[in-house]
Amino acid sequence: LTLSLSVLLAWPIGIYLSRVWNGERTWLDPVLRPVGGVFYRSAGVDPRRSQGWIGYAMALIAFNAVGFFLLFAIHRLQGVLPLNPQGFEGLSPHLAFNNAVSFVTNTNWQSYGGETTMSTLTQMTGLTVQNFLSAATGATIAAALARAFVANRGEGVGNFWADMTRTTLWVLLPLSIVLA
Repeated sequence: LTLSLSVLLAWPIGIYLSRVWNGERTWLDPVLRPVGGVFYRSAGVDPRRSQGWIGYAMALIAFNAVGFFLLFAIHRLQGVLPLNPQGFEGLSPHLAFNNAVSFVTNTNWQSYGGETTMSTLTQMTGLTVQNFLSAATGATIAAALARAFVANRGEGVGNFWADMTRTTLWVLLPLSIVLA
């Protein structure tokens, strides 16, 4: 049953993902194009401008580095941040580092008890956001890799920022709403 369902859904989902990552029209565009446009304008991103693999990789590394440092800071400072009704102290440096790396890389290896260690703010703004964005990062890498295979040494592999925005808004957000 699971294999049959996977095979049946692979074709329409693959077509949808291709349309999303190529910036083609989808049924969610009337709602999401204006939202995506706000993100692009506020970040100064031209979603039609393709990046070479080095530019794409550097954008990916920069995005994940910022995510790591923000999550590390949230972990270390959770004792003085709001939404900490249990009064949890900040995590030790090694645990904050380990956990930040783990969530940014989407491995989610945990050596603590979540509800007995992490404040509400840390779980909401740190861990949940990174669970979402690290999944989007992995999907954008898949999109760039697919473009690289198709282009066969052509120009560019897409735009990391456009791929992240599209993956988050057109794929992960609707999926999370449906599954919730």
